[in-house]
Amino acid sequence: MSTLRDLVDRFRGLDVVVAGDVMVDHFIVGRVDRISPEAPVPVVRFDHEERRAGGAANVATNLAALGADTRLVGVTGDDAEARDLAPRLAAAGIDARLVADPARPTTRKVRIVTTRNQQVARVDYEGDAEIAGDVLAAVTARIADAARGARAVILSDYRKGVITPAVVRAAAEATPAGVPLLVDPKVPQADRYRGATLITPNHHEAELMTQTDIRTDADAARAARALHERTGASILITRGEHGMWVLDASGPSPVETPLAATAREVADVTGAGDTVIAVLGLGLAAGATLADAARLANLAAGLVVARFGPVAVSAADLARAISDSGC
Repeated sequence: MSTLRDLVDRFRGLDVVVAGDVMVDHFIVGRVDRISPEAPVPVVRFDHEERRAGGAANVATNLAALGADTRLVGVTGDDAEARDLAPRLAAAGIDARLVADPARPTTRKVRIVTTRNQQVARVDYEGDAEIAGDVLAAVTARIADAARGARAVILSDYRKGVITPAVVRAAAEATPAGVPLLVDPKVPQADRYRGATLITPNHHEAELMTQTDIRTDADAARAARALHERTGASILITRGEHGMWVLDASGPSPVETPLAATAREVADVTGAGDTVIAVLGLGLAAGATLADAARLANLAAGLVVARFGPVAVSAADLARAISDSGC
């Protein structure tokens, strides 16, 4: 049996496609020393700002940092944010095949944060209407082209209009036989993702999808079974400090595995789901079982939530986490 370290060593050069909602995470960071005399809100004294790739672009950034040959399909506006994002993706080694839609802005989440990493407010610039017409046709065509020769295909759905039922169908049709199609879901209608190999809701999303409360392992198991019955897919529910619940439906009968969380401290959960699905996709592409891919993803998630904002985990980061964990 391969060790987890062996799997990480096999990541380099694997072809992986990501399609979904591309975003920019914009952080305005400052110090808070007083409350405004105009209203009961903190006054943030500007220190610095930064932009990072978010959403599907963060998934792609994680894949590239782990050594994958990464292709990204998504939609941006025809605006300054898109023009700023393009060279960032290229510098990360990502083959970005983005469709510019002048009818919508590039999705941007502006977070006002203190120097102690406390979020004060968030402003979202976005259009969430489902893509259609020429934009839809361009996206599906680019997915079909990008998926040729892929070892895994990932759909990153942030409910900003790119992962429509037509896009899910197109991705399922374009994914080569035997290649995993993974979905990080957002909408509560689980049937939309039928055709996927693996679906990875967090526990809030799984609750909405199943109309149940998830408080215990038994609750997570029931939700995973219900989602499997509705989609035919394997299910991985991320549960924050409670770890993960994995239902592997790849064999003759489903196999369920609980995984404890690995994070010792949580600074920021932003982007953790992106890292999880990136590592899962690469693990499966490298020939791992879902249980082993989930163990890798669990370790990677523990690294990400200990840092501020969406960050990419490198192969070296993950190798050290494996050594530290004794896996």
